[in-house]
Amino acid sequence: MRRFPLRAIAGLAVAAMVIAATGAPVQADDDRLPLPNYGDIVVDDVHDRVFVSGGPTTNGIVVTDFSGRVKKTITGQPGATGLALSADSTTLYAALASGDAISAIDTTTYAETARYAVGSQTCPTHLARTGTTIWFGYGCETDWTGKIGALDTAAAPPVITLDRQGDAIFQRAPLLGAVTADAGPLVAGQLSLSLSTVRVFSVAGVELAEGATGDVVGSSLADLALSPDGATLFTASGSRDHAEAFAPADLARRGAYATGFRPNSVTASPDSRYLAIGRNTSGREDVLVYEVGGILPEKKVDLDSGELAATRGLAWSGDLKYLFVVTQRATSSVPALEVVSRPTG
Repeated sequence: MRRFPLRAIAGLAVAAMVIAATGAPVQADDDRLPLPNYGDIVVDDVHDRVFVSGGPTTNGIVVTDFSGRVKKTITGQPGATGLALSADSTTLYAALASGDAISAIDTTTYAETARYAVGSQTCPTHLARTGTTIWFGYGCETDWTGKIGALDTAAAPPVITLDRQGDAIFQRAPLLGAVTADAGPLVAGQLSLSLSTVRVFSVAGVELAEGATGDVVGSSLADLALSPDGATLFTASGSRDHAEAFAPADLARRGAYATGFRPNSVTASPDSRYLAIGRNTSGREDVLVYEVGGILPEKKVDLDSGELAATRGLAWSGDLKYLFVVTQRATSSVPALEVVSRPTG
């Protein structure tokens, strides 16, 4: 196994410092991404690029190659958090939690091509895609006003529709996961509650129909992911010492994968065969890769650059050659990117 911790490119001022949402410069360490915090990660297999956002308190998205080298910093993206790619990988969509909008960015030029206003004080935060619809979890406060909206990118011009969640109630912007087929499903969960609930929705265009729902994931939900084949919902919750698997149709249990204390990130491989799980530790077996249905991990990864970032801290390349891991140190929110080669070998 070879791993490639990210290093800033010497001589580039953009890699030495970033500007937070307040406008104050933030100095980056040599092995850190030029961002003051972390929001989300998405892999563009067509262009061999990785996009990493900085979260609600920053204004940018960093672009790296598959070895982790910074290629570009996309600025002017207030509160960029959730990320999603179009089906053809020509457009990156970013939820602008501090900009009350969703932006569309060309994945070749890195120029913003459109910005879709969601509404004043909406704070769109998390994204997922089914077909040509970009779903977003939105809500600024923690007073049970979280909702789900849709951006119909096939409409001319694209159209934003709010309040798609029906009678479902969320404390704040829900975390979303989806199968990218037109019919989904879409799954929504509320992070960090003392008893977390997940809700499964079937999809028809920009309409959602609620299916299975329950608090089976325990408390302090940290991450969720659907396998690309739609067969399994995987969750990581702070109250567990394992990641769990459920059938999306009825939330019946479909297995458990031991991690140790506080699993905080989970993602299924693009072929639905493997599961990568991370936990809130530092330096020893921080990330585990299981074959779905397996008993013992296929791979154990010790991280060099800090602790695994909570929520969406892991992402696969489409050919399974790389697992991208976002870390943060206990003493700093500035993220780093580790690239694990041959994660299933």
